[in-house]
Amino acid sequence: MREHRLVIASPDTMGEGLVAVREGSELAIELRLESVHEGVLATAEVDAVAEGECGRCLTDIALPVEVEFQELFAYHSGEAFEYEVQDDHVDLEPLIRDAVVLALPFQPVCRPDCPGLDPETGLRLADHPELVTHEQGDPRWAALAGFEASEDESTGAAASAAHQQREER
Repeated sequence: MREHRLVIASPDTMGEGLVAVREGSELAIELRLESVHEGVLATAEVDAVAEGECGRCLTDIALPVEVEFQELFAYHSGEAFEYEVQDDHVDLEPLIRDAVVLALPFQPVCRPDCPGLDPETGLRLADHPELVTHEQGDPRWAALAGFEASEDESTGAAASAAHQQREER
């Protein structure tokens, strides 16, 4: 068994869209390689920082990315394995890339309650709280706003009436 702590620069940008771990960003990797009967078992924890934009207000953000994975690199045995030991080496780059990219948020936000942008002026609502309007919701539902749920007392009466009808038969 061998354990390594590595700090390397990301060889390429990992991810697309609003946030990504940029090329040259620091990746901190805690790696454990174990020899097992079938091959080499690699266990890793990767820490990085993803940079990009908030999906609501478009401000620059930096999000921590922490991922763990474990994968078996099999010795060449004639069977089909996704990962194999090649010339006494294992290539961890595809595993790290896949784990980091899958851990990136689809709609990243600067904070969970980010109000976003004002649709008319384009200003950040977090900086201009006076622009926040508390809308009643979709105007197509406005006609139903006056209706309130009523207590359904007929359920008990209807059930007892149905029970009486069954007894009479």
